Amino acid sequence: MSTDPHRMLVKSRVCFMAALLLLVELGECAEKTNSSELHQFTAVEFYDKLHSGKMMFVYFELQVSPTISLFLAELAKSAEVLQDYGVLVGKADCSKEAIYSYCTDQRQLHTAFLFRGGKEFLGLNLDTVFDVNSIVSEVLFAILREEVKYVHTDADLLAMEKSARGQKDLVLGYVSSLGTQEHRSIMETAYVYGSKYQFILITGGPVLKHLGINETSQSSQVWFLHCQRHSGPRLTSVHCPLTRMKKPLTIISLHSFLQLMEAPLVSEVHEDPTVVPPPQFPYQDTPQVFVFSRPETHHLDLDTATALAWRLRGIATLLLVHRQSPAVKTPDHYNLAYRRPQKSLEVKFVTLHNIDEVLEILSHEEQEAEEEKDGGEEEEDEEDIELHFGSLSDEIAASVYNNRDTFLDMDSITELTSENFHTVVAQSDLTVVLFYLKWDAVSITVLESFIEIADRFADSEVPGVQLCSVDCSEWTDLCSTEVGDSSPFPFQPIISFPTVLMLRPKEAAQHYSGMLGIMALHRFIMLSCQASPVTLSSQEEVTSFLQEVHHPELLGPKPDRMLGLFNTPTNEGVAVFFEAAKSLRGTVLTGLVTGTLAEKWAADQQVELPAVLVFPSWGRHTGPTTLSMSSSAEELLTSISSALLHPLPELTVESLPSVLSVDKGLLLLFVGEEEDEAGLRQNQLLLEEMRKVVELGGDKMEAYVACWIHLGRTPAGLSVLGSYLGSMPPLPALFLTHSPSTDEIYQYPPSTPIRAASVVQWLQRIQDGAEPAAGMLGADTWPPSGKFYDFLKVMDTEEPGSAQQQEPEEEEEEEEDKERVKGKMKNTEVTGSSFSSSSSAAAAHTHSEL
Repeated sequence: MSTDPHRMLVKSRVCFMAALLLLVELGECAEKTNSSELHQFTAVEFYDKLHSGKMMFVYFELQVSPTISLFLAELAKSAEVLQDYGVLVGKADCSKEAIYSYCTDQRQLHTAFLFRGGKEFLGLNLDTVFDVNSIVSEVLFAILREEVKYVHTDADLLAMEKSARGQKDLVLGYVSSLGTQEHRSIMETAYVYGSKYQFILITGGPVLKHLGINETSQSSQVWFLHCQRHSGPRLTSVHCPLTRMKKPLTIISLHSFLQLMEAPLVSEVHEDPTVVPPPQFPYQDTPQVFVFSRPETHHLDLDTATALAWRLRGIATLLLVHRQSPAVKTPDHYNLAYRRPQKSLEVKFVTLHNIDEVLEILSHEEQEAEEEKDGGEEEEDEEDIELHFGSLSDEIAASVYNNRDTFLDMDSITELTSENFHTVVAQSDLTVVLFYLKWDAVSITVLESFIEIADRFADSEVPGVQLCSVDCSEWTDLCSTEVGDSSPFPFQPIISFPTVLMLRPKEAAQHYSGMLGIMALHRFIMLSCQASPVTLSSQEEVTSFLQEVHHPELLGPKPDRMLGLFNTPTNEGVAVFFEAAKSLRGTVLTGLVTGTLAEKWAADQQVELPAVLVFPSWGRHTGPTTLSMSSSAEELLTSISSALLHPLPELTVESLPSVLSVDKGLLLLFVGEEEDEAGLRQNQLLLEEMRKVVELGGDKMEAYVACWIHLGRTPAGLSVLGSYLGSMPPLPALFLTHSPSTDEIYQYPPSTPIRAASVVQWLQRIQDGAEPAAGMLGADTWPPSGKFYDFLKVMDTEEPGSAQQQEPEEEEEEEEDKERVKGKMKNTEVTGSSFSSSSSAAAAHTHSEL
């Protein structure tokens, strides 16, 4: 499969995923269902694709129900992912055109089919493909059945190790349940690296005992088995030496882990450790350990270094320093040095007596770094919650698990149901609703923050605001409502958790898409309490609006403001302004000025009515930006977003969404952390040059957003910087990237000083096509931030007649589940990727409980 073009595409796609870490760690992005890749099959198209041998994953839809709609939403998300693996994902509408055997059997309504080589390959029950993770993992599991092996016992594993010894290394993955995000990560990685390594999957059994893992453990793990080497200190056992991946299992961490396993065991250098370059991408976060060697003891030193390197495999890289080199200035009484890049580039020198002391030092340093990191996060904003790419934060999940028996005091929050919804919402001018799942770690963490915000409002004097919650595991009809003429609820179905909506009587719901930390959400609610727009009828009211901090509880920077100036309240542009103002509620304070007062303001600003004046929070020493009225609210909102954007924004958690929303290329400057006053001055001069670029470039800069990343405050930028070129360039580094019209990346010549005139000339060469690209961005989307709740099982049981049949048929359904599991076992045992009955039953039980 190494020559498969689809595999080559996926390989580049995985490399690009490191760049997306910035978008994940800088803030969450609103999930979107991109259905453009979900193919709509007619009968003719289906048979044409089938006879061509195209691999297809198809659902045959006969009835449209809430359960099927939820499944199709997840199927659409998986379509774009699976197309990279050569799988065409689609559906056929059986109500319009029947397809023989698939549209005539009622049992097929709860099954999606995988076709391969012109015939049906596998049928997957919807209970096992309930979200995008389970769809992708199960489909790839079927495709890779010959490549990804499943082992039951220690003897099975030993047999595979013996056959692979001297030929190929093994990657062994343990997941507690199939169809999870961890399972998907292993399958996607196996598709890329399957020709290089032998992948093995286990979900339990006696193999875990050999690996030192408790069989009841719910933590997914990955081990790298070094079977390709013919000799070495760790190959004395019948088993191949193994290295455990210590980071949480995601496709990014697994990719980085495999890259680290390919690094040389011991590297020899003839320079002093202080001048040895820090580890380059993708090892930039890996500590370096330096062992010193003398000519007379070189062989002994090399053996010691090799033994230590095996102990440090996956933890640090080891370099053997030849002390006889004139470039080595380290005093003789030191025999070891180390550098921890996560903290700084400083090299520390020590004198140790055995290998165990090295491990103790690195362990102590790592623990100290974690404590510093935790302390720093608490100082900045201990309540802020970040949703990470591909997996939920282990710290969040662990916190929820440790506090699982703690009862949350929800007296300050009203719990909404289908029965009391309208009554409760009608009681207040603004109702803030949190939709959550009680078994979802992030949902519960946000719920705790939500309760604290509710307590703040209960103690304040802000009228007309109430905070409510909906447990979507209990009130599925409320969370999955469809908006229409007959809909009792004013919002779209809730398909991601947690979700916060702002509800006002007789108005459509407003979705909150900002950070889910206490400070950000509290600020948004406080700003949402203001009328939007507020009518201003005197000069004093306008002055107060532009200067007043309306609530002392409002934390953070001064809010952005804008004024709409109109001749009369009935001007046709007023309706457009009102619509834009409603969209900006919670983020921008808006005011409406009409009549002679508007004419006075227009004269002062030398503009014609109607007009909009924008007062960004960063523009304290500058006048407002004047905008002409647009013909639509969408155009006006686009102009307002551009006016509010800082002329040289720093990419941070808060600024990233606004920077991306303008849909322009990024002229992106990376600067390092200032170690002294000289470094601080250098960064200030660089930013000043970037400001001059904006001024000097004039109209040419309209296509770009000049911005910068401080790698000290935004460490995720290191991964982005390394992903652009495949290696870490020297700082400062300037790139033109993320252009809407091209995926090409351009690097400003690193040997050329960053001067405004030179940068403008460089941009002109790019526009003229005279500058070669330094790299390419891939194409990808953000996957869901967490596992999606399986409404199918719950909602099916709520259909008429199911409740009466559930209890008498419970034992019969359990027997049918067991038969399905046994059938799947027989089916997969033939293909070489079978799984034990205990693990299969556990997986089926997990799916049914969801």
